[in-house]
Amino acid sequence: MPLDERFKGVGVALVTPFDDKDEVDYAGLKNLIDLVSEGRVDYLVVQGTTGESPTVTAREKEEILNFTIANNYKSLPVVYGIGGNYTKSVLDTIAQTSFDGIDAILSVCPYYNKPTQAGIIAHFTAIADASPVPVLLYNVPGRTVVNMSVETIVTLAEHPNIIGVKDAGGSLEQSMQLADQVPDDFLLLAGDDNLVTPMISVGWHGVISVIANAFPKEFVELTWQALEGRFKDAAKLQLAFLEFDDLLYIESNPVGIKRCLEIKGVCRSEVRLPLLKATPELGEKLAKAMIREGFV
Repeated sequence: MPLDERFKGVGVALVTPFDDKDEVDYAGLKNLIDLVSEGRVDYLVVQGTTGESPTVTAREKEEILNFTIANNYKSLPVVYGIGGNYTKSVLDTIAQTSFDGIDAILSVCPYYNKPTQAGIIAHFTAIADASPVPVLLYNVPGRTVVNMSVETIVTLAEHPNIIGVKDAGGSLEQSMQLADQVPDDFLLLAGDDNLVTPMISVGWHGVISVIANAFPKEFVELTWQALEGRFKDAAKLQLAFLEFDDLLYIESNPVGIKRCLEIKGVCRSEVRLPLLKATPELGEKLAKAMIREGFV
């Protein structure tokens, strides 16, 4: 099978805007969809970790998905987050989901219960067997505790319905091993914005990005410069984002990027407990960095 080009480039892991009453802010979500679409992102990722999926109800998830599809005026591909640490529950969610308008699902490595690599393979095999659309694996050991090994990902890449992986493990060595060992048609998507250029340089195909929420034009430019082999230009932008990227996660994701969106007038910076909105100190640092790098 050829590489699925729909998910090459920049996918944006959309935040979920909230209002001051802790309800989903659909006007803010529309502003966000418009911003990233005008910024020429390649696809939308709905209800990943950056969308605060652990604190969004099942009904809200469905409403957010439907709203995004209805307001996707550029008809960009849509990836929907369906994952968890109880395989049967994930399968039940798949069975109850309407896949109209969904092009693929992003499914996170099981968290908290620390499965073995064999358990991870069994978990994702069951999901891929059940899903009516292609599956993208999501490896994020900083949140799940367990790292999906190269061998596990290579094994899962053999499944015809598992088409790629988003890897936020932060290991360039693992990135290089995966680029060397997975089939040519298996998508390799960075989950760390600050490693996009080096990962693409060893054969990766793009990124599912947090930064692209607030700065889609700049991050699309960076990513495609790298994909087209213009690494000197890509590196210049990558380095401009370096300090900024660190600031985004000081108070946990998506606290920082939501503050950036508020500065830009896209939506409010509210998050749901147990997260807290950005402190004034972080907000000031982000505003200064945005001005210094010309991002506003």
